[in-house]
Amino acid sequence: MKNIYKVLIAFIGVLAVSCNADAVDERPVLDAVVAPEITAPATGQNYVLDVEKAAEEVAKFTWSAAEYSNTVSIRYNLLIDKKGGDFTAAKVLEATTNNVTEVSVLARDLNQAAIDLGGVPEVAAQYDVKITSNVSGGFTQVSKGLISITVTPYVGKVDYDFNDWYLVGDATVSGWDNNKGNQILFRSGTNANEYKFTGFFKAGAFKAIKNLGSWAPMYGGSGGSLAYRGVEADADPASFVIPADGYYTFKMDVQKLTYSLEPYAAGASAPKFDKVGIIGDATAEGWVASTPMVKSTFNAHIWTLGVTSLNDGGMKFRANDAWDVSWGGTTAFSGGGNGENIPVAKSKYLIYFNDLDGSYVMIPNQ
Repeated sequence: MKNIYKVLIAFIGVLAVSCNADAVDERPVLDAVVAPEITAPATGQNYVLDVEKAAEEVAKFTWSAAEYSNTVSIRYNLLIDKKGGDFTAAKVLEATTNNVTEVSVLARDLNQAAIDLGGVPEVAAQYDVKITSNVSGGFTQVSKGLISITVTPYVGKVDYDFNDWYLVGDATVSGWDNNKGNQILFRSGTNANEYKFTGFFKAGAFKAIKNLGSWAPMYGGSGGSLAYRGVEADADPASFVIPADGYYTFKMDVQKLTYSLEPYAAGASAPKFDKVGIIGDATAEGWVASTPMVKSTFNAHIWTLGVTSLNDGGMKFRANDAWDVSWGGTTAFSGGGNGENIPVAKSKYLIYFNDLDGSYVMIPNQ
């Protein structure tokens, strides 16, 4: 009886193997037949991208349909690489499914691809574009031909929902000129209503203006209370008064409408540095070398850096191209007073720094 069961089991096993072999033989075989080819735009197109039109279509790409030995759902990838690249590091501009053979590319997507491939904002460079097809991730076909395009990417705008205020008056570097290298007030990194400046003042008076070249909005005041001038037709507020040349700390809170102005005794004896620069992976030199800032001739502790391209990453300020003295912060755009890496988003910045207290302001989108 046991032998009968053994024979039966063996027979069933042979039958199962036979059936599986038949099923494999009967499965349809898929072959790649004809690769897709880009039909538009023509090679040689030039795209100068505009940050103000980032969400708009900048180009429409079309291509011939790929062919396979059976009717299947085909996925396409539009690839871009730097001119002469082998496409091993190419970026996917757009992808389509269900046999769709055209796609619209937005300015922001083309811009990001160009930047990711090493493109420099506002500098034209050439790129190659190919189309590939696949079925469920396999049976990939790559176009034999390609088109070349020229792209000039832009620097993306960074959200910056802050107000900046500047000093004006004969006690300050600019005198009563409202657009002559006016000293910026350093905004708190944790409270956007609080501003301060610690530094040298001449005997005289000053006020705070919001927009360079305009006398309103403006803050003046007396007795610790701020007075606001919204438009130039409003009454001119009283000036803040500096009794004698020296170092002072001025603070104002535009929400509480209060201010304080006190002598800063440590200013006269504070060390003066020959050099101050920015350093970090957000800067052009990385962590290898400092990018030098410009020292004020009016106040030896105030440093500025004109329009400067920075990348996503972090940075610090340091003195004399060394790490003996350095400053940082934990908040983007403004803050100071500690040694952390300042977080930076890719943009072009105007940068202001005060080595007396480590305060900084970085204004993007310049």
